[in-house]
Amino acid sequence: MNIFHTIILAIIEGVTEFLPISSTGHMILTSHLLQIRQDELLKTFEIAIQIGPIVAITLLYFKKILKQKELLYKACIGFIPTGILGLLLYPKIKGLLGSEIVPIISLFVGGVAIIGIEWYFKRKTTTHKLQPTTLSNLSYKDALGIGLIQSISMIPGVSRSAASIFGGLFLKLDRKSAVEFSFLLAIPTMAAATSLDILKSAHAFTQSGIFYIVFGTVISFLVALAVVKWLLKYIQTHDFMWFGVYRIIFAVIYFLLFIK
Repeated sequence: MNIFHTIILAIIEGVTEFLPISSTGHMILTSHLLQIRQDELLKTFEIAIQIGPIVAITLLYFKKILKQKELLYKACIGFIPTGILGLLLYPKIKGLLGSEIVPIISLFVGGVAIIGIEWYFKRKTTTHKLQPTTLSNLSYKDALGIGLIQSISMIPGVSRSAASIFGGLFLKLDRKSAVEFSFLLAIPTMAAATSLDILKSAHAFTQSGIFYIVFGTVISFLVALAVVKWLLKYIQTHDFMWFGVYRIIFAVIYFLLFIK
């Protein structure tokens, strides 16, 4: 791994973390394309630079969290399923980070699912008058339900943001609230995942490895700030259908060209 790899992977993390296209899946496949050695440093790097997007969301929503502390409490409740499964399955989950075929399948299946779900919501909107829930009246039970759906995103390529956003939509959150709760749910989820991995992998860190992680974190932070602001504007007039199409095309092209 070198500085060029660090910049590329950090940009990909910042761009994809909060979009429903899987940051982990993209980084795994990109690292294979760049022929980066699939060692402990790379796997830890792919998890640790999530600190950048966490800080970006915390800064953007700091005032809102201070005014509505209950939102953070609900996000912590939503984190419980992923936290428990993450502790139990940590070795197996990290072992999947070196696989190409797992994220390809997840990206493809997830893309089909996104298109199908968006079609379902469009049909439902035209046949039923919906009364969506907002963040202010989201229940703790629903927060836990969204967190339970989010837990499937531990499979590389599924996408944490996709699982939590569509989990929110199924539990009748309006689209903006579903996206914003996905942002907030990312804070305890990614903070815990990063802390756990750093604690378990600290013995393998080198001086250059620490530099790559810190440098990559700064880049992913700056990129994530811009992407979050763009996404909030995008969802005002668009759904996620094209993200589903992108996932399918990306998975098919990668499989045909690079899987031997």
